[in-house]
Amino acid sequence: MVDVLVADDDAEIVDLLRLDLELMGFSIDFVSDGLAATKKAEAKRYDLIILDVMMPKLDGFEVCKKLRGSRLSAHTPIILLTAKGTIEDKIRGFNAGADDYLVKPFEFQELMVRMRVLFRRTGALTAQQTPRKNELLSAGEIELLPTSLEGRVKGRLVKLTPTEFEILYCLMQHVGEAVPLGTILQEVWGYEADEDVRMLRVHVGGLRQKIEDNHKNPQYLQTVTNVGYRLIINPDVNEPMMAAVSTAEGE
Repeated sequence: MVDVLVADDDAEIVDLLRLDLELMGFSIDFVSDGLAATKKAEAKRYDLIILDVMMPKLDGFEVCKKLRGSRLSAHTPIILLTAKGTIEDKIRGFNAGADDYLVKPFEFQELMVRMRVLFRRTGALTAQQTPRKNELLSAGEIELLPTSLEGRVKGRLVKLTPTEFEILYCLMQHVGEAVPLGTILQEVWGYEADEDVRMLRVHVGGLRQKIEDNHKNPQYLQTVTNVGYRLIINPDVNEPMMAAVSTAEGE
């Protein structure tokens, strides 16, 4: 059973989501304010959390920040819903730790597309683990641990959000290559839109702060002007090494 938490004080939105999500067979908990959302998510592990930005007591941005520091919800995919659709608001949402951002009014099918992308990342819709979830991906001094959404850089443990994990996973499939922005957007989000390029850059900035010794002078995750990004795993030698995939079990 897929468990979803929805926090929104708009009764009409809640009624629509209740009907549609329950028809999909999901188990849904609904709350109407940010404080209640925080308490629920700190007491129960959810497969997905949907937060309205403009809520009583605590807004969606603050809830998102709190949950990213929570033991149960640190890696839970979070979608923010809001009537504000400016780039600045979206960037604020991603900086708070959100994985996606949907502007009201929206079609339920659009929400489902976003949800399925996040479920694909975590394997929430599959009864058995996908091959990706059983893989340990290593590239030089960087390793990804899919079962815990963590990474290791020079042996140092790094906590990643689901989106940061997917971006790094994508780049590790193309070590040493310049990966176009459109390719990353398609592989990570499942769709491509010009306005989402700025959001991708926000996530890359957060990822650099976690994996780089100096995020202002990145050695691993490099920008390729007018193209996208490239992962260099042996910058001192300046020669790309191929990423290796091995089964996590028995390591």
